[in-house]
Amino acid sequence: MSILREKILNVASELFQTRGINSTGVDTIVAVAGTTKMTLYKHFKTKEGLILEVLQRRNQEFREWLAQRLSVPTHTPAEKLPLLFDCIEEWLAAPDFRGMPFLKASAEFPNEENPVHRLSAEQVRQFRQYLASLAREAGVSEPESLALQLSLLIDGAMLAEQMRRGSGAAKQAKKAAKVLISASLAR
Repeated sequence: MSILREKILNVASELFQTRGINSTGVDTIVAVAGTTKMTLYKHFKTKEGLILEVLQRRNQEFREWLAQRLSVPTHTPAEKLPLLFDCIEEWLAAPDFRGMPFLKASAEFPNEENPVHRLSAEQVRQFRQYLASLAREAGVSEPESLALQLSLLIDGAMLAEQMRRGSGAAKQAKKAAKVLISASLAR
């Protein structure tokens, strides 16, 4: 991948997170990246294409980060579920946390037929599937149900933290998750 393409992706990602996708024009992206529209459109056919790639990349980075944190061999599958919330708490406390891109994108592109909204919905579905796989590995009887409950807690904590840093939402989500996880494992 070219260095300039990488720079455009990084600049767009930062601007989309701090200013919003619809509020960030191509002119702003190229100015901050120190390039031209022609160069941007050489690498990305449209702004929508750039948005989609930024969302895919940020989602992949988050998933790899989380998988790496949970891959400690000393943890049993049942221990990974509560550990997940330690990871989420760590992620939400990071100085560069600004929310989850797919949640922001779906709010900015509410039409369900829009490719940005569709990708955001797919990323939500994939994350819930990942949570369900963790629950299944732990022996939970209704893994999809627990996955939905846990994802709602995570989404809520992310939104609360995005709205007000230091909200304490991650700690409260972790407490609620422990109750849900314990009840699910006890069945």
